[in-house]
Amino acid sequence: MGLIGGGPGAFIGPVHRIAATLDNEIELVAGAFSRAPEKSRQAGKAYGVAADRSYPSWMALIEQERVRPDGIDFLTIATPNDTHLPIARAALAAGIAVMSDKPPTATLAQSLELAKAVRDAERPYALSYAYSGYPLMRHARALIAAGGIGTVRKVVVEYLQGWLAAPIERAGNKQAEWRTDAGKSGVGGAIGDIGVHAFHLAEFVTGLPVGAINADLAAVVPGRALDDDCSVLLRFAGGARGVLLASQIAIGEANGLTLRVYGDKASIAWRQEMPNQLLLHHLSGRTEILTAGGAGLLPAATAVTRLPAGHPEGYLEAFANLYRDFGRRLRGKPAPDLPGIEEGIRSMRFIEQAVAASRDACGWVPLEPAREYA
Repeated sequence: MGLIGGGPGAFIGPVHRIAATLDNEIELVAGAFSRAPEKSRQAGKAYGVAADRSYPSWMALIEQERVRPDGIDFLTIATPNDTHLPIARAALAAGIAVMSDKPPTATLAQSLELAKAVRDAERPYALSYAYSGYPLMRHARALIAAGGIGTVRKVVVEYLQGWLAAPIERAGNKQAEWRTDAGKSGVGGAIGDIGVHAFHLAEFVTGLPVGAINADLAAVVPGRALDDDCSVLLRFAGGARGVLLASQIAIGEANGLTLRVYGDKASIAWRQEMPNQLLLHHLSGRTEILTAGGAGLLPAATAVTRLPAGHPEGYLEAFANLYRDFGRRLRGKPAPDLPGIEEGIRSMRFIEQAVAASRDACGWVPLEPAREYA
């Protein structure tokens, strides 16, 4: 494994490294951890990477790893959105598989360009929509697919944070700086940073594509160029209605991702901050509390459960499940729950159409399928 990003002060890069190596099937052996060569070298030393494989740039990494007899099998991209396309395209052209942080690129046009590169390279490409790796989300997906809650009628998904309630990007916060910079983040702010997680999870669990959206996005903090608060109405294939809320100015919220799906026989409810419980409400009034590692889980959930009931599993383990799936894909085995370029195109289309629909106040707009990739 090679890693781009994850240098001093980074959040998601170390998460990728820990998750990838959790099962002792993947080893981090190379990286370009920072744009500053000395910081990259320091990070490599901290990660235990050999000095000659701590590269000064991602270009140098790909150029040298592609010709090494022991070169990397895949590359993880954990950098701001504007760098995703050039890195992924170069890696794929070099015959190196890619695991990328979401979203796939900064724009929809770039995602379509990347899709062509994935097709041409015929190498695995995956996106780290980590919340789809939770055992109880895999259970909910399989349960709904089997008709366990009946016909889906209503979907409510929320992803609420409060860390951007003040303009901390102007006070030197690096994580806030690039997320509020259209040149690095793309056209979406909160909608692109966390809204796509909510969008992907809603489609992943229900198995239903969103066919149309009605979006209201705002930059609430004065002077901020990108949205930090989003409300989106959803219409799913089959007639279900939905609501998606994504906000980073909701004071008091930490990482408030929640999902509720209502059918005509039952409903499910899940909170990411309490990820080891899934509520299953029946029409009769009876409620089941399903627990990770407990009785009654479907094979899709038990296959990604690591610990006995009562031993909490969380974000890192869910992330690691994606890497386990990715390892299967690298070995030529099926990994049907692993998000790829198709989901990437869906997410970018969602971001851009939500931004445009809100800006133009044009009401309901269709969310086209990713036909360009088919």
